[in-house]
Amino acid sequence: MKRPSRLASVLAATLLAGLVLAPAAKAARCGNGAAGFDSWKEAYAQEARAAGHSQQAVDALLDTHYNHPTIGADRGQHSFHLSLDDFLAKRGGPVIASRGRSYKQRLAPLFDNIEARYGVPPGPLLAIWGMETGFGSVHGNQHALSAIATLAYDCRRSEYFTDQLNAFLTLIDRGRVDPGARGSMHGEIGQTQFLPKNILEYGVGGSLEASSAALMSTANFLHAHGWRAGAGYQPGEPNFAAIQAWNAAPVYEKAIALIGNKIDRTE
Repeated sequence: MKRPSRLASVLAATLLAGLVLAPAAKAARCGNGAAGFDSWKEAYAQEARAAGHSQQAVDALLDTHYNHPTIGADRGQHSFHLSLDDFLAKRGGPVIASRGRSYKQRLAPLFDNIEARYGVPPGPLLAIWGMETGFGSVHGNQHALSAIATLAYDCRRSEYFTDQLNAFLTLIDRGRVDPGARGSMHGEIGQTQFLPKNILEYGVGGSLEASSAALMSTANFLHAHGWRAGAGYQPGEPNFAAIQAWNAAPVYEKAIALIGNKIDRTE
């Protein structure tokens, strides 16, 4: 076997050393205040380009701002620490149940179709719709991409919201979400407040700004998380786990189950 020349050996060793010692490309790192956001954004935009996101998505990311209200809301969420009775009073539980019963009658063909397809009855869907946006009356007025980019940068839950940011950029790539879409404090969008990754995985029927698509998508989410047609959804019953997958706050989960039951039990 022919042995490599000394020159070739030296060049190979030099190249290997260069690869080992060369600095890695600067990765976007999380932070805990507004000061580092712009630097993080520039670094993340490079990662987004390398990942194959469209120029439109990258430009939208570069146009985001550090969203102070989002950080304030993320550090707050005091209502989730209330008792069930206090939470229902604060969030208007009796009004949601009353209006939900009215919508159940008015939109009966839609709910019949949804239940036939996904096995989910109207009650929990109406409870979620009412709890999230007051049946579409309040979608939130935050710049959704800025909210999600802020939380992806923020160290508290950076990994979780980095996934959401990547999903948002993909939705922009595919033309499914406007880069300037408005939403709630954590970047949730639409009539039942979907995060971007859930839009990608469970969004059906068109824009979630439309009530029919939002309700179908919500039913699709619950079905995908184990909802069984005809089974109960109160705490301890089979379908309560699907409601828990929708929101991790125990008081919220119990409120949805209770309000949904009041809607479904009224004919």
